[in-house]
Amino acid sequence: MPSDNDGTVRVLFINPPWTLKGGVWRDVAACMPSLGLGYVASYLRKNSPIPVQIRIIDMIAERISPDGLPAILRGEEYDFVGITSTTVTIRAAIRCAKAARALFPHARIVFGGVHPSILPDEVLSHDFVDFVIRNEGEIPMLELVSGRPAQEIRNLSYKKDGKVIHNPAQELIKNLDDLPFPAYDLMPIRKYYPAVGSYKRLPALSVIATRGCPGQCTFCYKVFGRTLRSRSAKNIFDEVAFLHREYGIREIAFYDDTFTSFRDNVKEFCSLLMRSGLKITWSCFSRVDCIDRETLALMKRAGCHQILYGVESADKAILQNIRKGIDLERVRAAVRMTKEAGISPRCSFMLGNPGETRETIERTIQFALELDPDLAMFNITVPFPGTKMFEWAKQNGLLLTENWDDYDLSKQVMRLPTISDQDLRESYSSAYRRFFLRPKYMLRRLAGIRSVEDAVELANGAKAVANVVKSRFVPSKKPLGSAI
Repeated sequence: MPSDNDGTVRVLFINPPWTLKGGVWRDVAACMPSLGLGYVASYLRKNSPIPVQIRIIDMIAERISPDGLPAILRGEEYDFVGITSTTVTIRAAIRCAKAARALFPHARIVFGGVHPSILPDEVLSHDFVDFVIRNEGEIPMLELVSGRPAQEIRNLSYKKDGKVIHNPAQELIKNLDDLPFPAYDLMPIRKYYPAVGSYKRLPALSVIATRGCPGQCTFCYKVFGRTLRSRSAKNIFDEVAFLHREYGIREIAFYDDTFTSFRDNVKEFCSLLMRSGLKITWSCFSRVDCIDRETLALMKRAGCHQILYGVESADKAILQNIRKGIDLERVRAAVRMTKEAGISPRCSFMLGNPGETRETIERTIQFALELDPDLAMFNITVPFPGTKMFEWAKQNGLLLTENWDDYDLSKQVMRLPTISDQDLRESYSSAYRRFFLRPKYMLRRLAGIRSVEDAVELANGAKAVANVVKSRFVPSKKPLGSAI
């Protein structure tokens, strides 16, 4: 991307690498595009009053390390470098920013995403970081690139005279249909793939239909706020049809926290899919209290084959502690209805919540066996920064580390006075062994093989479970201190 003199602003967006070292996710995790970067890029192209030239480097999909950036970018010129980051990728993102500063000394380096939104002071403590855009990023990035003074840009944090300044929050985008589709043409579409066990057909891609979540869960940070907003059914369908037409996508993974929050909208989307004759299969996430038989039946006819429900725990006191807001009978009913509709239920559980004991974890494992979903995921509870759980753990001196690399759902980063480290790690391994190594379950999965792809996927899943069962789960022992 050569430098020019026609007033074009050159923007580089980077999705930093994420290297999983342990737990089940090392072998089964998806690799999907950063839709946040995709939306910001397309919003700039549509709305910028000045010419913009944009490149996106997805270091996860392209398997690039921070040390590999100089070779890829040498000889290019950029005015802005935007880097997105979660908690577990922030250290790699900082390394990318440092490399970018060395390559482009005059470029403005801008951070966005969940972790910088929560801890902007931490990110701005590095002298090579100029700005942090908190939460929703389309409008602030447009204003920054367009030359608006920093002090006038909402959602922006920056440094002035040695002090960090946090501008007021930006009003949320009310009509999500106003946003252009993500800039898929700037992404390596063929290098993305879904999580093992979550798809029927390839190629597959992720889509987001809503923003925001009204839930009160103590383990979740609302990067898009608590006000739930949805795109129209027609707008969602148009994107799915576009992806099928332009890129040959055959499967969609809806990554919304609760895809079925607006059930009438979901029904309309399903009707549009069926009337179009589009041959698309899809999956989504939902809550057990946001589903009913009529909606499930329509979703099945429209190509939905799997729904992930966050169950988290089978102990009523634990559910209250984490403010999940569901009851076990509702869980049973939702999983039963999903099976009866011909949709595969997938359930996720958290081990190591505040108040957890050997007895509460045993209750959760027994409940998973009772529900008998097609897939169950057991994660070690992680108190992510910005959540109520993180505040509780820090105030009570229970954090074992603030080395963000360890916040990957497979390591214990929070000490619990009610259960030993040894019991927790044994329970983590035991949950996978007892659920997946049941003869009944294994025979059912083998009977479901219909193709070579099915066999390969099953083998990959079996490998992931075997690694967890035989591994020695070790809690983090790195000291508290600087996270970077």
